[in-house]
Amino acid sequence: METRIDRFGSVRDDKIKQLKELIAESNNIVFLGGAGVSTESGIPDFRSGAGIYNTESGTKYRPIDIIAHDFFIEHPEDFYDFYKRKLIYPDARPNKAHKALVRLERQGKLKAIITQNIDNLHQEAGSKCVIELHGSVFRNYCMDCGKKFNIEYIAAQEGVPHCDRCGGIVRPDIVLYEENLEHENVDNAIKAVKKCDLMIIAGTSLTVYPAATFAQFLKHDRIVIINKSSTYMDLKALLTIHDNVGEVLDKVVPKRVSRKTNTKTSSKTSSKTSSSKSAAKKPAAKKASSSTVKAKKAAPKTASKTASKAETPKKAPAKNASGNSSSKKPSTAKAKKKDES
Repeated sequence: METRIDRFGSVRDDKIKQLKELIAESNNIVFLGGAGVSTESGIPDFRSGAGIYNTESGTKYRPIDIIAHDFFIEHPEDFYDFYKRKLIYPDARPNKAHKALVRLERQGKLKAIITQNIDNLHQEAGSKCVIELHGSVFRNYCMDCGKKFNIEYIAAQEGVPHCDRCGGIVRPDIVLYEENLEHENVDNAIKAVKKCDLMIIAGTSLTVYPAATFAQFLKHDRIVIINKSSTYMDLKALLTIHDNVGEVLDKVVPKRVSRKTNTKTSSKTSSKTSSSKSAAKKPAAKKASSSTVKAKKAAPKTASKTASKAETPKKAPAKNASGNSSSKKPSTAKAKKKDES
């Protein structure tokens, strides 16, 4: 159901196109997701018609009352009976939404995923920058000694799981009603929102706090809402799309952009490498040419020395005091005169 004709048009295809453009021109995107992100993986949400809060709990208590701190402490048996049937889905796998967010992260555009889900599907899909506001069913710990347990241990235990070391009750590392969120997670989420240039809110009715208030830390109105039902942010958002989260994200995030980017990067790198190699060769050429010049300059000096040595015997013989040369010919002439006399 559309709540308005947004500024980019009311046609679904136009909205998909506009979301593509918003993503293309953004470099610091934050994604805030709720239960609607995981419904396409077979995990029910909470507030829809077929959600957990609107179905029978299988006990005499309401679902919303069961997942509260005081109820867990006072009725651990009833809590775990409901918990194992309604909140644990170990066989669920990432859907199109989770995979699209992984692609967006690898492109360097998505900087943080803020999730209210406890199913660990973002990490299983491959996302690295995940802030879990409400914890994870895949982490469990003993309330007495603190020993950690995996989800398989919880699922294999009958009734209330107990620690195999000290016998204490093992509880899931999730935030129940009446409990506070981890301050570090909230702080990191707010910091990410303040820095982002586009915020995509998907699969959440924005009725759970403090996540419902994160948008107020934005310094702009670049907000996109993707949700089947209406939220209080629809009229404030730049773009609102009422559809399945996975279908929308799969269409707006290309599947092969990262490969093209890598190709461009490699070509740039190779061109830089070749240019650096050619630059490295040029000084060598200069050195070679300079040595050649030096060799050429040195050659005339050697020739001149040789020439000077060759010209030295050609000098006129020195004359003696009588004016005759000091060669051997005059001595021969004198000998002839003696013989004649």
